[in-house]
Amino acid sequence: MSTSNEIDYGPIAGLIGTWKGEKGLDIAPGPKEEEISPYYETLTFQAAGDVENAEEQVLTVLRYHHSVYRQSNNKQFHDQVGYITWDANSQIVTNTFVIPRGVAVVAGGKVISSDDEAGEIVISVKAAEDDQDWTLSQAPFMRDKAKTQSYSQTLTLKGDTLSYEQTMMLDIYGRPFEHVDRAALHRV
Repeated sequence: MSTSNEIDYGPIAGLIGTWKGEKGLDIAPGPKEEEISPYYETLTFQAAGDVENAEEQVLTVLRYHHSVYRQSNNKQFHDQVGYITWDANSQIVTNTFVIPRGVAVVAGGKVISSDDEAGEIVISVKAAEDDQDWTLSQAPFMRDKAKTQSYSQTLTLKGDTLSYEQTMMLDIYGRPFEHVDRAALHRV
């Protein structure tokens, strides 16, 4: 991997830095009904350089760490590490991440809006268990008890504000459930 300052990170360049948010909302499944938890978080993106694949593809790479805490008790309930990559030739963004519960996601998509005058970039990625290109992998316990069937995320970057909405479609407690997280963060 190269880490030269001359690397063009394209539309993901604006993500580099540390972001904090105080008003996230987690809508998660409970055994009987949904659980709604306000949260605060820190999300850090670091430039990781570029990488060449099979002498044909060059990706620019950001490494990230996302820590999320419940406002009710200040306990961490989500930890995620991953990579956001940009392929300038195909115009594809990939979000590859793992969470310690035993779930890995390779979600891909496009920059769906880029308005340089307004300074806004919108990126949308998706993955599903039956998608050949953008897929999910799960430990046996998660597959059997809280199976993730699909994942989608939309990131909106405007200046020093980063907002997101993501949905994991789950099969949990014997029923389907749309687990949604949404928040707005500010660069620190």
